[in-house]
Formats: sequence, C-alpha cells, structure tokens
Amino acid sequence: MFRTVRLAAAAVAALTLLTACSSPKTGTGSADTTSPTTGTTASQGQGGDAPKVPAPLPVDGLLSAPCSALSPAQQDDIGMVKPGEVTKGPAGPDCTWASVSTDANTVSVSPFPTNKNGLSDIYAGKERGAYFEPLTIAGYPAVSTNVSDLRSQGNCPIWVGVTDQLAVVVTAQILRGENKTQPCTVAQKVAEAMIQHLKGAA
Repeated sequence: MFRTVRLAAAAVAALTLLTACSSPKTGTGSADTTSPTTGTTASQGQGGDAPKVPAPLPVDGLLSAPCSALSPAQQDDIGMVKPGEVTKGPAGPDCTWASVSTDANTVSVSPFPTNKNGLSDIYAGKERGAYFEPLTIAGYPAVSTNVSDLRSQGNCPIWVGVTDQLAVVVTAQILRGENKTQPCTVAQKVAEAMIQHLKGAA
C-alpha cells in the first residue's frame, strides 16, 4: 500500500523542547517539527490532560535503537530504504528512513524521554501550536500538532503516547508524489505499524 504513496518525513533533528521556533533540517528538505511544549513544562512535571495509555508498550529497545520501531518486514511493506539512518536529536537518538522511490521523501521516528509526562506534556503546550488535533491510533492516544502548519507543504508530525511517561513523534515529510497534500495519512500509517510492532515485543 505505502509503495504507491511515496513516503516522506522530516528528520527530527528539528525538534526541540526548549524553543518554539522552527529549525530547518539540512539534507532532503526542511521541516518545522518543533514541539509546542517547553523544557520547563516537562522538567517541572506540569503536564496537560492527555488520554491515558491503555497498556504501556515496551520502550527500552526503542530508546536505545529507534530504528527498531519497525520490523524489517514492515519497512519493506511501507517501501522504506532499510535499515534507516540513526541521527542525534535533541532528546536522544532518532531514526529516519527514505522512501525506496525517492530519497526526497522520508519518515522519522523520535522518542522524547525528556518529556517526563509523555503526551500530557504535548497537551500542556497546545496553545503554542498552530493546530492541535487529537487522534487515536491503534487504540493509543496521539495528537497531530506543530508550531507552524506545514501540512500543505507535505510535513506532518504526530505525537503518540506509548506509555504515560513517553511520547514518540512520527514525522512524515512528502516532497514528491500524490501524498504531498496528505502527509498525515502517511504518518498515521507508520505510527500504527510502530504500535503493532511494539505490542508484539510486549
């Protein structure tokens, strides 16, 4: 299914908990995927009121090796270039995959352990977002939000609560192909695959 949608995503090097300004990524395009929350909110434990995670998912492997968020078979099904590239983000290791169709399209997975209240810290910063759309993905709470609305430019970050203490942002950036106008569809599909994979590891 995903081979025809031309996956894309912004690398999460642009993410930061400390500012509400955009940070462009070098390489295959740029993305404003800044967290609307702040370091102060996260460190003080003053999270918002996000829905509770129904069953915490195992995250130790994800935190140390973010490219393990998806199985090799899922990466093939989605149409990703394996094994993904690990980069150093502001909250720890990130993983970015390019599409097999074009390296201009990428998808990134970034755990945010510095947000001690998980998705609730994202809810706490929702007033700083240009948009804030709660979602449920494979039974888990999530939200699509960003400090700038770049969805029409092919960029969509979706924050997923995998435990009540950890949120993972899945960012899709589609620079080419028919899904450039609907990047959130791609991000949701990848987030769903991640949840299913983590469930299997539980």
